[in-house]
Amino acid sequence: MSTWCYGLSMMLFAISPPAALSADRFEPARVRIRSVMTAHNIPSVSVAIAHKGQIVWEEGFGWANVQRRVAATSHTLYPLASITKPITATALMVLVEQGRIDLDNPIDGYLGTQKITAKIGDPKDATVRRVADHTSGLPLHAMFVYRDELASRSPMEEMIRRYAVLTAPPGEAHVYSNMNYGLLGYAIERVSGKTYAQFVTEQVLAPLGLHESVIPESIGLDGSATGYWGDRVVPPNDSVTKGSSGAFMSAHDLVRFGMFHLHGELPGQKRTVLSRARLQSMRETRPLVDGSKVDYGIGWVVGRRHGLDYFGHNGGKAGSATVLAIYPEAEAVIVVLGNGVSRVGAVHLLEADLIHALLPDTIRADHGYKPTPEMAGRWRGHIDTYTGRIALDLDLQPSGRVLLSIDSAPAQEVIKVKLDPRTSTLQLGDIVGDLGTPDARRHPGPLQLSLRLRGSDRLTGAITSNSLETLSHRMGDALSYWVEMGKSERR
Repeated sequence: MSTWCYGLSMMLFAISPPAALSADRFEPARVRIRSVMTAHNIPSVSVAIAHKGQIVWEEGFGWANVQRRVAATSHTLYPLASITKPITATALMVLVEQGRIDLDNPIDGYLGTQKITAKIGDPKDATVRRVADHTSGLPLHAMFVYRDELASRSPMEEMIRRYAVLTAPPGEAHVYSNMNYGLLGYAIERVSGKTYAQFVTEQVLAPLGLHESVIPESIGLDGSATGYWGDRVVPPNDSVTKGSSGAFMSAHDLVRFGMFHLHGELPGQKRTVLSRARLQSMRETRPLVDGSKVDYGIGWVVGRRHGLDYFGHNGGKAGSATVLAIYPEAEAVIVVLGNGVSRVGAVHLLEADLIHALLPDTIRADHGYKPTPEMAGRWRGHIDTYTGRIALDLDLQPSGRVLLSIDSAPAQEVIKVKLDPRTSTLQLGDIVGDLGTPDARRHPGPLQLSLRLRGSDRLTGAITSNSLETLSHRMGDALSYWVEMGKSERR
């Protein structure tokens, strides 16, 4: 049975209900999701949250296919883009645990006749581990093929000949490259004697009970969420380097994949895929040869977010924007999948809303901003538009947290913040809101706010509805309105 048929047939009777939801707990996140979708022209978003070993919320919003009016759910399959990399890394570690691949051997030993070449450095130093953490010396690489093109995917041997060329000595720098995971996917095929899709399905997806997960052998997957760029449909597409960007999953399955990496096992898991020690080793990072820190392990970005230890991965390509974020000390897994990428970052930013909805005391962002003593505090004022006046509330907390409310709507935390201390001008971006004018509603876009301190108790400037970057085939608008605010003692 093909990988595609296996995934499609099994998903029909493998859907399990989520744990009981708390509507009040996640309602602010629902409001935020719908607002971001409207502001950034995103057709659908599917989310899932797991906490302490249980799925506590999963839900779909909008249309997986706009033209056919197919609603998105937490069981809709989306192309994962680069979240395929931790899946590839998991399959790689299966072969490592079986003793068939050694992380500290040169990747060339697993590639057959076509080897890495070098303009500088020694290919023998490009070990499997360095390929997996993007310190191999290979440069930036990404190449995609589309189903509606005449060109087909080139054989991996030819891609290695053309693009697997060292431009830095291995271990000198961290350079994110799809070629690295193309090499790993190819090594998996060479060592296992199976296609990449067959091995990953048989050794990772099936044992974990991830039946809403498919790695198609061909380009794209019919029945998955349709990709959009602005208002245009994106043809099914895939990376030439299969191990870097080829998987499809539902939010339900992806959150369970994250739970496996967090806890080491899943309810209903058929057999041990990897030991806990092996899973933990994937989150360990190795420094560069000069001792510099690298924030990438084996398939995982590793560091701190929102004041918590973190590992995870984002993905983005034409028609797809994806997030998988895992917080070990909080025992939390967050998934966000979207099928509109006129602004990929808009989908990625929703992860902050979800972790904050689950754990309200988390720090939403670290944008390096701190208000001056004169600017810190609560500000109240208004926006003047040609249709009337709108209330505006702003809370500039000493910690750097920025909360904003437009027209008495629930306060949103602003992630994109910049302060010019020379002019005392505050720039806020990626704000969600409705300014109410017919002009602004014609092409909705994210809002941006520019405020300058006048004296000690007055902020003035403009708020702009900016759709210049949200439309794919016509020019958007940038519509600005006067803003004036004064210091408020109200808390």
